[in-house]
Amino acid sequence: MQRIDLAAVGADARLDAVIAWLRGVSKTAYTTIAVASVDASFRRYFRVTDAHGGTAIVMDAPPPLENVRPFINVLNLLEGGGVHVPKLHAMDVEKGFLLLDDLGRNTYLQTLDALPKDDPANAPKINAMFVDAIGSLINLQRIDPMSAATPLARYDAALLRREIDLFPEWYLGRHLQLALSDDEKNALERCYALLIASALAQPTVLVHRDYMPRNLMTMAQGNPGVIDFQDAVIGPIGYDIAALMRDAFISWPEPMVIDWVAKYWDGARKAGLPVREDFSEFYREFEWMGLQRHLKVMGIFARINYRDGKPRYLADTPRFVAYARHVGGRYAAFSPLIRLFDRIEGKQAEAGYTF
Repeated sequence: MQRIDLAAVGADARLDAVIAWLRGVSKTAYTTIAVASVDASFRRYFRVTDAHGGTAIVMDAPPPLENVRPFINVLNLLEGGGVHVPKLHAMDVEKGFLLLDDLGRNTYLQTLDALPKDDPANAPKINAMFVDAIGSLINLQRIDPMSAATPLARYDAALLRREIDLFPEWYLGRHLQLALSDDEKNALERCYALLIASALAQPTVLVHRDYMPRNLMTMAQGNPGVIDFQDAVIGPIGYDIAALMRDAFISWPEPMVIDWVAKYWDGARKAGLPVREDFSEFYREFEWMGLQRHLKVMGIFARINYRDGKPRYLADTPRFVAYARHVGGRYAAFSPLIRLFDRIEGKQAEAGYTF
């Protein structure tokens, strides 16, 4: 099998094992193997091609750093619920190899990046993509998470707390080398407690945890294809719509976000999902859930840089600061965050502000 376009990973023993495994499990004679993508974890994805141009995807999830069992568990759950996910053709859970359908080369993010937002002619296509993504999310949330072959974890207080702790530990402490005063720490603790309490007060459904344009594939039929779902949990109904609307790599004007969130809310109610009866209450929960995620992602991006040596994600941190500022500026309870960002950015806090 010819290796092509492998500069990102180089030739290694693990790749040799992937090729040997493929020869043993697939009836198809693949002729080339190339990098498909490398994500923020230790997983790698390769695209294999046969002599007729047919393709498939190989996931390489090296044990003990990664475990393919959760991926298989959630894949079966989503597939049974009618969500468009890649079919699984072969697996070796001990080695960490999976052979999957190829859902194509174009993510929602890539497609949207090619459609300038300031061109009115692109508006109908962009809107149609998000309507499809919202419909797929509603289908996902209608699945009974308790029907998973292996029980899913819950987005409980402990998990929410571990996530939000990434912000002070990795973003403020490691990345910015920022020492907080006791007053600042106490004020931020109150913010964290509000976010966690709001998340726990929401009705629970199946949660993808990264339902965003980078993990949605643009399909000719069955749009979108859904990938990177192995971390799914049972958790707040507002989480995935917040991830979709407040994306790590692309932002949208607030009127568009409100319109899409309203479309989701209306569709979810019609589907019998347990969203709030009052849209303003749901939108407030959506924003607070998003803020919890924004702080978590800032910490994750810093951790990926300093612990895992992957710096490219850190460049998108300012987007999440902007998201956090937007929400923090709307709700007085989060004014300590605004003052913290003011201090970080060297701005003079408004006279008379105290923590």
